[in-house]
Amino acid sequence: MTPSKPNQERTAPGASSAQDEAQQAGTAQPAGADATSADETAEAVVIDAEPSEGEEADAELSAEEAAEKAIEDLRAEKQAWEDRYLRLHAEWDTYRRRTAEQREAEKARATEKLVTDLIPVIDDFERTIAYADEHGEQGLLDGVKAVYSKLGSVLERSGVVVLNPVNEPFNALDAQAVATVEDSSAYDETVRDVYQKGYKMGMKVLRPAMVTVTCGGPKREPAPAEDADQQ
Repeated sequence: MTPSKPNQERTAPGASSAQDEAQQAGTAQPAGADATSADETAEAVVIDAEPSEGEEADAELSAEEAAEKAIEDLRAEKQAWEDRYLRLHAEWDTYRRRTAEQREAEKARATEKLVTDLIPVIDDFERTIAYADEHGEQGLLDGVKAVYSKLGSVLERSGVVVLNPVNEPFNALDAQAVATVEDSSAYDETVRDVYQKGYKMGMKVLRPAMVTVTCGGPKREPAPAEDADQQ
């Protein structure tokens, strides 16, 4: 029998190796090309990582806005504390003023009863002085006048004002009219006689004066202050 021939010829070992090297040489890139490509890639990454000029400007603007907002917040807080201080200061002044007024009012009320009780005593002094003056008892008159003057000084130092509005315009708040007198020579509603003196302490009338008032005369011209108020 004739031996069969192989389908393909065997390739020599050296030829196969040369062929593989040729294929690898055809597909592989040079070493210099690989280094260049890597540098370009790294540079692109660095460029992408670095912010642009617009991004830097935005970052700086955001920082300035944040700083301005912080400053505005501090200013608002400072203004709020100043307003609170001024409000508390005004409230304290109001409280102090009201307290002082209350103390003065309490002081006045504490002495009102004493003064009210002394008023009839003053009336008795005045009647005694009038009697002694009419009947010529000079010794008694001098002694009573001295005591009366001393008592009047004490009351005056305590803030008591004597209401004796002779020839003054009638004031219904300080005086009580017990009679009217026809008198065309005097202004209308002028106090003619004071039957009993009145007393006032502070803004409170302890006792109004008992007076007579004229009528039938010319009307009194208004005071300049009243004219200014009307205008």
